[in-house]
Amino acid sequence: MTRKLALLLPLAMMASGAFAQNVLINGAGATFPYPMYSKWFDEYHKKFPTLQFNYQSIGSGGGIQQVTQGTVDFGATDGPMNDKQLMDFQEKRGNGVLHFPTVMGAVVPVYNIAGVTAQLNFTGEALAGIFLGTITKWNDPMIAKANPGVNLPGNDIVVVHRSDGSGTSYIWVDYLSKVSKDWETKVGRGTSVNWPVGLGGKGNEGVSGQVKQTPNSIGYVELIFARQNKMPFGKVKNAAGVFVEASLASVTADAAGAVKEIPDDFRVSITNSPGKESYPISSFTWLLVPSKIQDATKKKAIADFVKWMLTDGQAMATALDYAPLPKPVVAKELKAIAKIQ
Repeated sequence: MTRKLALLLPLAMMASGAFAQNVLINGAGATFPYPMYSKWFDEYHKKFPTLQFNYQSIGSGGGIQQVTQGTVDFGATDGPMNDKQLMDFQEKRGNGVLHFPTVMGAVVPVYNIAGVTAQLNFTGEALAGIFLGTITKWNDPMIAKANPGVNLPGNDIVVVHRSDGSGTSYIWVDYLSKVSKDWETKVGRGTSVNWPVGLGGKGNEGVSGQVKQTPNSIGYVELIFARQNKMPFGKVKNAAGVFVEASLASVTADAAGAVKEIPDDFRVSITNSPGKESYPISSFTWLLVPSKIQDATKKKAIADFVKWMLTDGQAMATALDYAPLPKPVVAKELKAIAKIQ
């Protein structure tokens, strides 16, 4: 083999989608999409055996921190980075970070009330009041009014929230901020907030464990987690005034109400979007990819994976209880891949 041919062969393999040597891509972040990402990384590894993804499911806050510090090749979050975090990334890395929505999901109120078998209805005002500590009894008129015919006890409500930095929390408090001025001014948005009341649990496991073992409690977890653990969860009143149960269809309906105004950087909140069928506590989850990647092989690997994830990968979402992205969002993201340099 001539020296010229030896140099061209690896380039030809890369051009065809193969990799001449083993490539390891490290990522970390959100727990919510972990089952989906695990499936995608496994399927993609089957296509390209020399390419391996190592993803650590440590929470959205950790994902943002690690990609900013440069200890991973990409991050993942259920809540988009805010302006301060983007500036911090720019200062530390010398370049920007791109948000790529991957799939969609929902956060649901889960509860443990002895003797109550009916699926409860919750208004946004009631949920905000409960988590602010201003609604303290299960038979409070604001809860009872939304649940006619349900025999609610007069017991004290025990609130359970996340104790760690969490995209799930971001989605929850983003929704509460939209439906309650009191919540917006007193607590606000963030992957971590100063909770007015309640017990803390780490991860979805911690919250669900606290709710399961604590009578008269309420918490919030991702829809997938509630279903897998057979936990009762409530319907939530949407912007159209309809109490809607979280489902793949109602999450997709929520996104459809917001995609017309999705910005070029994809940092968008779809909570409380218009539409009678929309479940209001829904969100995208994002990959965080540096806009400049020095390693050419890794740059190609990540860009090619994102393209595959947005096309072939979307067909795998519903089997794992995730909602696939709306087609207009996919089309816009495919164009944005060119920003990875």
